[in-house]
Amino acid sequence: MRRFAPLCIPVLLLAIPVPAIAANDAVIVFAPPETPTAGSAPADAAPISAPAPVPMRGRYGGGFIEALLTGGAPQQPQMATASASEPASDVEGEPDPQFRRQEVDYTGPEPRGTIVIDTPDRFLFLVEPHGKAVRYGIGVGRPGFEWSGVKRISRKSEWPDWTPPAQMLLRRPDLPRHMAGGPENPLGARALYLGSSLYRIHGTNEPSTIGHNVSSGCIRMMNEDVIDLYERVPVGTKVVVL
Repeated sequence: MRRFAPLCIPVLLLAIPVPAIAANDAVIVFAPPETPTAGSAPADAAPISAPAPVPMRGRYGGGFIEALLTGGAPQQPQMATASASEPASDVEGEPDPQFRRQEVDYTGPEPRGTIVIDTPDRFLFLVEPHGKAVRYGIGVGRPGFEWSGVKRISRKSEWPDWTPPAQMLLRRPDLPRHMAGGPENPLGARALYLGSSLYRIHGTNEPSTIGHNVSSGCIRMMNEDVIDLYERVPVGTKVVVL
């Protein structure tokens, strides 16, 4: 707390006596909160028109997958806050071993070649024949940025450039307006674009965030995993996000 030195007022200027403030006294000044202006919102400001969290319609566990979509087609994502994954996470350490790529059993209804993203458990599944799937660990949207729906891969890119959308720049005015692709780029080694939205499945230069709710809605993968997925799936692949 800021401290003030004893206050001295010349007698010739002010005749009213002013008591001195002791050295161990503190003065608290209350000021009205500032009204944020465009481009000045702090990094942790609440998202604009953030969609409410969507309940999971099916759960994919280690080695088994329950039937999903029992209540009908997944809810379409609300695009008001769609944006690329933000960098500079405070998550530290290495990903949990459970998020390493592995083959697991699959008992869900989706056909071979479909990508199924289990947001609550933070896994991505690529459905294979004969009741199997390749399971990858992922990072997903933080609270307020979760979404569900069905999309298709509309484009693929190697070492993609990154241009933060306007809504992200409002929350994080410190971010660059454009960043060329490369090892320091938060989109990582590969990007799979989902429909006409701003959401992507992409790599990351922060592997410690895998297994956590950290993004603005994009799906993060370790670079070696997104490269593996990139080689396995073509444009047009169906993506189901739970």
